[in-house]
Amino acid sequence: MYPRAFHYHRAGSLKEAVTMLSQLGEEGKLLAGGQSLIPLMKLRFANPKHLVDLNFVPGISYIKEDKGSLRFGALTRHAEVEYSATAAKIPIIHDCAAGIADVQVRNRGTIGGSIAEADPSGDWATVLSTLDTTIRCLGRKGERTIPLSKFITDAYTTALGPEEIVSEIIVKNPPKGSGGAYLAFKRSAPVYPTASAAVQLRMEGDVCEDAAIALGCVGLTAIKASQAESALRGQKISETTMNAAAEAARAAADPQPDMRGSAEYKRMLVGALVKRAIELAIRRARGEQVEVSHLYA
Repeated sequence: MYPRAFHYHRAGSLKEAVTMLSQLGEEGKLLAGGQSLIPLMKLRFANPKHLVDLNFVPGISYIKEDKGSLRFGALTRHAEVEYSATAAKIPIIHDCAAGIADVQVRNRGTIGGSIAEADPSGDWATVLSTLDTTIRCLGRKGERTIPLSKFITDAYTTALGPEEIVSEIIVKNPPKGSGGAYLAFKRSAPVYPTASAAVQLRMEGDVCEDAAIALGCVGLTAIKASQAESALRGQKISETTMNAAAEAARAAADPQPDMRGSAEYKRMLVGALVKRAIELAIRRARGEQVEVSHLYA
């Protein structure tokens, strides 16, 4: 199916894009990488009358360290994150970027577009939910920052105002002794995951001092598995505690049956993915260099 006809606008700056959005109103939509928006337009689930293209705005694709944080420009491509030595300093971020879809999608899709689209099957929201992440937004009244936990409010719904744009994603560097891992289960590389799990731990010896666990593709938004986190926090990691966390993650999942599998199947996947991600996160927290790749049917 082809998308409905639309008018194309090319922004020369983020401020100009904001102005265009204010003039176009609800009929306007931003185009970043287009890897989430264009498929929705082809299915006619999204029908904007105007597209404002950000791809010719200079200086909004970057990865840099600043004051104990990593900063990602809104138009930074997934592939740029995948091959960035700076981004790899937080290994779970590399896991995410390297596992998104296929090479073509990673070369076009952007981290800012993914967050702003709030697709419940996306990867970035799940991973960044386990880190101290804030979203910088630009609107007609100036800039503001929103914690990621308050930014995505529902499926395809964010706290962005009608004339606001995501300009930057800021991720605070985890403390010493931290490690994380992100795993997804897919039928094949190009498709969305059936289920995914992100785990970020801070270890002191064999004891988990802090834990963050998020589940993807099993709810309308990424789910923070707070009971699974509590099963690990302050505990010596063992088979028993990992099994308890996995069981709590299964209970937290709220999947819908679809062509990717039944609800019960997805819950079982979540438990297995969380347990495996915990094992990998612990090894990384101990300083091991561990390669992580998604699991395929």
